[in-house]
Amino acid sequence: MNDINFRNIIFAAFLVTFCLKATATEQPHNVVLFVADGLRALVVDNKTAPTMAAISKYGVWFKNSHSLFPTFTMPNSSAIATGHYFGDTGVYGNTIYSAFEVVNAASSVTPFIENDQVLGDIDEHFSGNFINEETLLVSARKAGFLTAAVGKLGPVGILAGNDRSGEHTIVVDDLTGRKGGMPLNAGLLAALQDAGMSTQAPTRGDNGKSGDLNTSGTVIANIEQQQYFADITTKFLLPRFKAAGKPFVIVFWSRDPDGSQHNQGDSLGKLEPGINGPTSMAAIKNSDTNLAQIKAALESLGLDKTTDIFVTADHGFSTISKQSKTSPAAKITYQDTPAAQLPSGFVAIDLAIALDLSLFDPDSKNERVDYKSGKHSKKANGLLGLDPTSPDLVVAANGGSDLVYLPKPNANELARKVVKLLLAQDYVSGLFVDDSLGSIPGTLPLSAINLKGTALTPVPAIVINFKSFSTGCKLPVLCTAEVADTGLQQGQGMHGSFSRADTYNFMAAIGPDFKSGFVDLSPASNADVGKTLAGILKLEVSDKGKLIGRILSEAMPGGKANKFTQKTKKSAPSQEGLRTTLKYQQLDQTTYFDVAGFTSRSVGLGDK
Repeated sequence: MNDINFRNIIFAAFLVTFCLKATATEQPHNVVLFVADGLRALVVDNKTAPTMAAISKYGVWFKNSHSLFPTFTMPNSSAIATGHYFGDTGVYGNTIYSAFEVVNAASSVTPFIENDQVLGDIDEHFSGNFINEETLLVSARKAGFLTAAVGKLGPVGILAGNDRSGEHTIVVDDLTGRKGGMPLNAGLLAALQDAGMSTQAPTRGDNGKSGDLNTSGTVIANIEQQQYFADITTKFLLPRFKAAGKPFVIVFWSRDPDGSQHNQGDSLGKLEPGINGPTSMAAIKNSDTNLAQIKAALESLGLDKTTDIFVTADHGFSTISKQSKTSPAAKITYQDTPAAQLPSGFVAIDLAIALDLSLFDPDSKNERVDYKSGKHSKKANGLLGLDPTSPDLVVAANGGSDLVYLPKPNANELARKVVKLLLAQDYVSGLFVDDSLGSIPGTLPLSAINLKGTALTPVPAIVINFKSFSTGCKLPVLCTAEVADTGLQQGQGMHGSFSRADTYNFMAAIGPDFKSGFVDLSPASNADVGKTLAGILKLEVSDKGKLIGRILSEAMPGGKANKFTQKTKKSAPSQEGLRTTLKYQQLDQTTYFDVAGFTSRSVGLGDK
């Protein structure tokens, strides 16, 4: 018997043994988690997103779905990854206050964390894992699953966990093959090279152009970059994972429609069509096309019967408004801002003026900002006080909501001053204050919205929700405008507020572990996604914090309907009679936050 035949016999025996074991233990199902960044729930139909519409029709549509507030990408990626609310993960925004200079964020103390190297810096500072909980992909990998995270820079890094070597969980994002990117898995690298496919991810090109005061932003979707990611997933990852004979978990994070909606040039300076123009619609279709390609690949490889597809969006979306009649900053002239509109960094400027404090830019080496001469900080963030290295107040600007930190001890009096100043601004719609600062009329505590837990990162003293309003369509959540602290222009896109437009994200699922043709009316959130998928995969996850989601058991075969209640919580009134009002739903121990703010200033509070 020659060596080749002998090896074939041995291999055949191995396969028989493997198959017998698989039959005896029943191999776990696979999971593809597809995140359509910034996809509004009610915008999905057979025309805009036929693949997602079909999944919601023939699988499960989570009709009562929720993004978590603040409604930003990085916080919600931490919830999806861990099943925990932000009070446990400490990811309060896309920009946070770190309380130390982050080297790969140009030594800023207010880093924008959608960056692999920045995430690594913060992990290193907080004992190797700053979100303080184990992610879905890390748990799956430990249990023997093959894992990969593909798509948008930042959330992909959160999902992959603190091991960014590329050898355990395969990671492909914007910076793959570029400076600052994670290493590409050696096996995938070789396969790409053998196939003559680029080992460097494309840039966004014109899709990344946001325009300026006089120039419209992009009018094309993020097609080239996302097609690269879809090809990596369908032509390399899925075939390799099938050949390996092991169960797998793949996360595909689609930057569209979010990136295109932010930068769209269909509505420069105007609230209509805003994010309902042709560029945004093309972005939604682009994301749907990527999902269709992945779904078709699963079917062609014979994996569709053993693979669950879960689709979610990290948040909804709104059109940017830059209007205010009360803001001191809006009365100053800026070269990059239309007259009488809010400039980038208006919260930091307004507080600096009212408190008579110097303003410094943490993203420009703590340079003093001469706001009286029409200057503002580079990224809207601000350090307020006499010494930027020891600020009295820090503003981490994020868009539809801002974070205010009071780093020094005994800040109760300052907190009350800041609250009073913010309540006087017409762009504010609700304030949430750290419980340790005591009860302040007009505000609700952070604990009321699960922002107070076991987080390792500094906790914001005050979270500002900005005003939102409908521009007049039949479904307000589809034509909401919101004030936003951003360098983007009025008429472009933003999210982050506590309006129902931003908390109402799209969620659907299909596969062997989900019912068919089922509309789930029970509340669901991104924190439930992590817990549900961990439950399906039978992963053993040890929770450090207690602010957790639930397994969506009612959406599974044999699952029963849940009882839940709708509730409202209101703060004590301020001197002006303003009360932060919170609408939420309660299902057993899990809380779902619908909308919050002042009744006349948040979409969803005063309308259906």
